[in-house]
Amino acid sequence: MTCRFLSLTSEALWPELLQMLADRGNPDQSVEADVRAMLDAVRKDGDAAVLGYVRRFHCPAMQPPLRVSPEAPEQAAESLPSESLDCIRQAADNIRAFHEAQKDRSWFLTRDDGTILGQKISPVDRAGLYVPGGRGGDTPLISSLLMTAIPAQVAGVSEIAVVTPPRADGTLNPHILAAAHLLGIREIYRMGGAWAIGALAYGTESVSPVDVIAGPGNIWVTTAKRLVQGQVAIDMIAGPSEVLILADASANPAWIAADMLSQAEHDALASAICLTDDEALARAVLD
Repeated sequence: MTCRFLSLTSEALWPELLQMLADRGNPDQSVEADVRAMLDAVRKDGDAAVLGYVRRFHCPAMQPPLRVSPEAPEQAAESLPSESLDCIRQAADNIRAFHEAQKDRSWFLTRDDGTILGQKISPVDRAGLYVPGGRGGDTPLISSLLMTAIPAQVAGVSEIAVVTPPRADGTLNPHILAAAHLLGIREIYRMGGAWAIGALAYGTESVSPVDVIAGPGNIWVTTAKRLVQGQVAIDMIAGPSEVLILADASANPAWIAADMLSQAEHDALASAICLTDDEALARAVLD
């Protein structure tokens, strides 16, 4: 992430800020041809194609199986400090309570002539969740797992498969595995990128196809989700993360920095901006 301090004390400097934001609404479409090729390769060659892309982009020495061993999540949870597990549990409880409250429910009514009207809400059989590894596994997006898996569980989805990019040594960040353990998720695959979306959509020798794919990702992942939509359902098409914070001298610089980092960690294209009339605060946020 690149941090910059701009002093917008004159109208002449506003164009510099506007130039930084000029291309936000014009994403690079050149990746689509490559993503189509990746999806076609996965549809044709299955695990072999996935393994080839994992070796090319994430882990050169990657060896099968792609699926994480059943005992790995529990072992990861045992390796973490209790404070970390408590934080994940608290976040999971909060998220679950929210989604329990918003859950759609079936309803029916019978008219005087005997006609029955209503709607029946049923969960899909199988959901695929994409969890970004976070800059080589150093900033695991635990929230992405919690905020996709828990709504699926609340909805009653019976099978949940998680895909997430491995680190350079082929392992997954233990925080991701520990969160999966606390949620009771056991089907986890070491794969990321557009090829992982292809594996969820079309299925491979190792991965059964899913009904819906949810979870954030970079432009390659987002493009892949857009292209497989129709083959499977998806949650949404999302652009790069962005946040704009307006702050005066009373603001806590550590909180502002945390809010900015929580967006900037997602992707090199993310935009995190703080506007303030207090130079001391701005420099404290940078620090």
